[in-house]
Amino acid sequence: MKDILLLVLGVFITGIGLVNMMGNISTIHSYNRKNVKEEDVPAYGKTVGLGTVIIGLSLILAFIWEGFKAEIGLILGLGFILYGQIKYNKGIF
Repeated sequence: MKDILLLVLGVFITGIGLVNMMGNISTIHSYNRKNVKEEDVPAYGKTVGLGTVIIGLSLILAFIWEGFKAEIGLILGLGFILYGQIKYNKGIF
């Protein structure tokens, strides 16, 4: 059961990341995107979305391959999200 939840969560998170990468940032909390300029929305969505997709795919890989360490994808994905937050939102919050 635990493994199935890992797969479901990975697919869900990857889907949200893809939505963000297509320019729809409404899935990101309003306080995390309130300072993003309108012209930066596509770049912000791609950066944060890529981080989210990396996290989701790492969970899917952890489901498929038992030896895969999902923590690697989590750290890498959070790095992309943090970069996007600081660059386009001018801070974490």
